Amino acid sequence: MKRSENRWIEKMSAMAVKSSQVDSSLYAKYDVKRGLRDINGKGVLAGLTRIGEVQAHPEGDPAGPGHLIYRGIDIEDIVQGFLSEKRPGYEETCYLLLTGTLPTPAELAEFRQRLGAFRELSHSFIHESMLTLSSKDIMNAMAQTILSLYVLDEKPDDTSIPNVLRQSVRLIATFPLLAVYSYRAASYRYGGRSLVIRSPRADLSTAQNFLHMLRRDKSYTPLEAQLLDLALVLHAEHGGGNNSSFTTHVVTSSGTDTYSTIAAAMGSLKGPRHGGANAKVVQMFTDMKRQVKDWTNDRQIETYLSQLLKKKAFDRSGLIYGIGHAVYSTSDPRTGILREQIEKLAEEKGLAEEMELYKRVERLAPQMIAGERKMYKGVSANVDFYSGFLYRLLDIPQRLFTPIFAIARIAGWSAHRIEELANGGKIIRPAYKSVARRRRYVPLDQR
Repeated sequence: MKRSENRWIEKMSAMAVKSSQVDSSLYAKYDVKRGLRDINGKGVLAGLTRIGEVQAHPEGDPAGPGHLIYRGIDIEDIVQGFLSEKRPGYEETCYLLLTGTLPTPAELAEFRQRLGAFRELSHSFIHESMLTLSSKDIMNAMAQTILSLYVLDEKPDDTSIPNVLRQSVRLIATFPLLAVYSYRAASYRYGGRSLVIRSPRADLSTAQNFLHMLRRDKSYTPLEAQLLDLALVLHAEHGGGNNSSFTTHVVTSSGTDTYSTIAAAMGSLKGPRHGGANAKVVQMFTDMKRQVKDWTNDRQIETYLSQLLKKKAFDRSGLIYGIGHAVYSTSDPRTGILREQIEKLAEEKGLAEEMELYKRVERLAPQMIAGERKMYKGVSANVDFYSGFLYRLLDIPQRLFTPIFAIARIAGWSAHRIEELANGGKIIRPAYKSVARRRRYVPLDQR
């Protein structure tokens, strides 16, 4: 039966592919921007936003550095603000994205207190929705749990701004729990490890709570918590055009509930072309470290990178993971911030040599790509290039890399959902031109 079923699926698949493929020349003929991007990689303008801005370079300076702006404030200024005061920045960033204003000390304290109060899940919910129906894939487990939260909400379908804001703050507070508990459940059910479910603490920051719940000894250094918090800030928002935030706008425009919307965004982020790239970077470097004997030898590194581009190394995709971005060309501002901050932790962990290897690849890879490929815009290292290395330094399992991205980005998704609702826009429905030839219907007995 299995063999017969496989043959049937293969036959149906071949027919489906043949009837679905579109002649690539037709995209140029009808001026269709594939991926909603033009030949230079610039996104087609699909909406307006006041939340985040992604600049390839400053206006009038095509060779200038990239900029990321949250609610009109440059990310570098935000980061410098909380790092100089030696305090966490993610909660302040969430407040800024949700409300459009920087909180006063009293407002920030109250916001943290509200997050702490929302940072809870009942024992019955954890057992019935997270442990009983655990999944090997943590992102799928989280999405399933998000949909289950609908049942616990007294007003799940209320799309008024106050109710959606309440739901958003609760999701921001509980996302670290969903990630860690889903990981623990998977490790217990599929990995044979003991089950450890640790309660969060209302007095800790989001980053501190994640490490507190994840680590068996509950301990972490101030530097570790600071760097994880920094990663959350850098991943919290990236404009309305990134795939998962655009998904949030599209699904919100249909009038559906918050839990369905965020579950859809999770499905988008799970894709390796979006949120899974940092794990690919780590895997690529693991292969590179085996192949390159002298990590200080540029020539040996270039040889390996050339093999990557020729689809002869690692996963044979032809990609150098972590290099290049849909918008940024000269530089990704998040990359420089992260690189500068994690060098000290790499030194503490005895991985300074590996840090230098990363920096060499960051310098050499754009040159190799420019030499091997026809380029319409420059390429540089993106934030994924160093974020996976940071999570390795923090002893975080690879299966949690993308869930950490989600823990950060729930703030941006929430802000974009509120923005879509606040503007009362139409349902988002772009056009697709049919290029199928017209045919007559053939009665069943004549086929």
